[in-house]
Amino acid sequence: MNKQATMDEKIQRINELYHKSQKEGLSAAEKEEQASLRQDYINSVRANLRAQLNNINIQNEDGSITNLGEEHAAKGSGHAQ
Repeated sequence: MNKQATMDEKIQRINELYHKSQKEGLSAAEKEEQASLRQDYINSVRANLRAQLNNINIQNEDGSITNLGEEHAAKGSGHAQ
């Protein structure tokens, strides 16, 4: 699948490969394609979540403002991304 495919197209292909794997199995090339598409999907979900968190601010009881994206990044700095 080309790099310009939309996420909907990638999801459709992930599903096609899943169903094929259940019915008849996948070739080595198809397994690699499936793994790559799944990783693209995961990266997209993570990027969307980060973007949402970066746009959420919480006002604390003391009146200070905490940005959830910054807070999440500080807490998650030790985790693999």
